[in-house]
Amino acid sequence: MMRVCAALVACFVIAACSEKSPTPTFHAEGYPEQLSAWGVLSARNGVLHVSKGATPYDLATPLFSDYALKLRAVSLPDGAAASYDAEDVFDLPVGTIISKTFYYETDGEPGVVRAQGTRVVKDGAMPLRGVRLIETRILAHREAGWIALAYVWNEAQTEARLKRTGEVIPLTLARADGRREAFNYLVPNANQCAGCHATNNTTRAIHPIGLKARHLNKPSTFNAGFNQLDWWKASGLLEVSEGEAAAAPKNAVWGDAAFSLDARARAYLDANCSHCHSNVGPADTSGLDLRPSTPLGPSYGYCKSPIAAGNGSGGLPFDFVPGHPEQSIAVFRLETTDPAAMMPELGRAVTHEEGVALIREWIAKMDGSCG
Repeated sequence: MMRVCAALVACFVIAACSEKSPTPTFHAEGYPEQLSAWGVLSARNGVLHVSKGATPYDLATPLFSDYALKLRAVSLPDGAAASYDAEDVFDLPVGTIISKTFYYETDGEPGVVRAQGTRVVKDGAMPLRGVRLIETRILAHREAGWIALAYVWNEAQTEARLKRTGEVIPLTLARADGRREAFNYLVPNANQCAGCHATNNTTRAIHPIGLKARHLNKPSTFNAGFNQLDWWKASGLLEVSEGEAAAAPKNAVWGDAAFSLDARARAYLDANCSHCHSNVGPADTSGLDLRPSTPLGPSYGYCKSPIAAGNGSGGLPFDFVPGHPEQSIAVFRLETTDPAAMMPELGRAVTHEEGVALIREWIAKMDGSCG
């Protein structure tokens, strides 16, 4: 009898450990209905856990998404590493799983979310008290290429289910000054995922966007005392030489005044616009290239007339008019919430007022004129 009891106890312990330590599970085919099937995240007892086989990371200046906070994590196959690229997305091996969880801080009022928040994962865990989980997006690298899937969290915040057709979630945004704004949070469908992640307008193949040296080259939020790129190298996630790592490009943190105004504005436009606005991106017909390597001139929007903006120009003459943000198309498109005119076209329903203020200030202090 004692042996039976001991065996039962051992089974319970094993089951409990298994529950507490999910393992990333790559699915080479099919579309799992539940997020838990991927094994990169689990939510239990009011805490969100990142699997020990997944590495959380963040970006110096991230894409704005209706003020949502984001938890990013990447899992690579055992023994595999990403290959370094100084400018483009790292070459990530087949079997890679990238997850991005969108969430807000709340005060407990149903449907109301804060416009500001600082909650992050510490030691692989994040308490969910005062947090509203919205969705987790999965990018998985299969033999045939990358796939993108969106999972929406249930009200109990215990599981997220696949929503290939997308979903609209009504929310109310509580801004820092007390204003409230009703908006519809959009969970993208498969086509909308490709709208951003198909960064080459010729191949239309889906790729990650954020895993670039300039976005990751920052002090680590998750491993104190390390640069994030150095941590990736030390932990075997990234194949990069000492010289390459030392010379890695670095984006500014858009809201940190320790960086120059020009660096912050360019980092903001890079993160929010350059995956489409490049010489090969979905917005290649616009003639606007907002990658950081593009010199400030007509290709970057300086005194550049719109080519394919249509009504999205707001009747204004140039993308950036030095000294005159009120005459600049870029400001109009970043500020408006009109779906026919706003930029980015997807991923937001409200105005990022602080981001717009940054771009306004940058343009206001530009030298020169459009003559």
